[in-house]
Amino acid sequence: MASASDNPPDDAAVRRAATTVICYPVDRFPQPDTAFYEAVRQDMKMVDEVTVPPRDARTFNVPAGHIFRIVSVEGSQVGDLNLWNADDITEKFFSGKTRQLHATHLTTGDRLWSNLPNLRPLATITHDTLAWYGWDEDGAGVHDVIGTRCDPYTNHLLTGDDYHHCCHSNLTRALAEAQGISLQEAEPHIHDVMNVFMCTGFTRDTHQYFMKASPVRPDDYIEYFAEINLLGALSTCPGGDCGASHSDDAAQCFPLKVEIWKPSKEALNNWQPAKSSGYRGNHGVSTAND
Repeated sequence: MASASDNPPDDAAVRRAATTVICYPVDRFPQPDTAFYEAVRQDMKMVDEVTVPPRDARTFNVPAGHIFRIVSVEGSQVGDLNLWNADDITEKFFSGKTRQLHATHLTTGDRLWSNLPNLRPLATITHDTLAWYGWDEDGAGVHDVIGTRCDPYTNHLLTGDDYHHCCHSNLTRALAEAQGISLQEAEPHIHDVMNVFMCTGFTRDTHQYFMKASPVRPDDYIEYFAEINLLGALSTCPGGDCGASHSDDAAQCFPLKVEIWKPSKEALNNWQPAKSSGYRGNHGVSTAND
């Protein structure tokens, strides 16, 4: 039997018409110095590169003040990106806060923020050859921070099958090898990703997360400036361009390349690595220093 609370109240229209408020207005936190990053890009040389095979993952190291690019090399391929503080992997990319501070999809000028209590930019996006895509008629954009990586647990829940090359598993194997630790030790450090090159959005009727074939083509890339010493891991998603599926071997997959670039000393003049949050962390409890 329906209760009175199941029916819309008399002022339902008024309640729905409440004014929207941006949770974190972007004009309240420091904006990246675009002129600085553009100057850095003009004088640098490639010092390392890592190729990530299809349906697999690799780690890479980026010293503070260096640039790294994720490059499409053979065909349309999506990548799942994890980032950590190379000196302390308990500090890692915080996709939820990044989404709140910027948007559901990232591009040039946006930053990838770390988890609490550090909350500092790990990297700043300095160039994106897919920035032209914007938003399409389905409401989709590229490079999202809304959909977490594909994982074997959800796949087993939905299909009953064990599939071992989901991005979560790929990233776990790569981190375990890089850190010389077990899979069980590595897995808790794997976190929600930036879905590089992935084209996604929410359906207008049911508000469900959807994907469509990525617009990325060979030689497209997204580029980041490392604000601290970074350990990165990139998985080539088993979904390929994610135009049909993602947790199986059905899709055609391609490698991705990570390039590490070193700017000149002159370009980095007076630059300093990002500092952790200035919040003292007493959470309302008085201390002797208050």
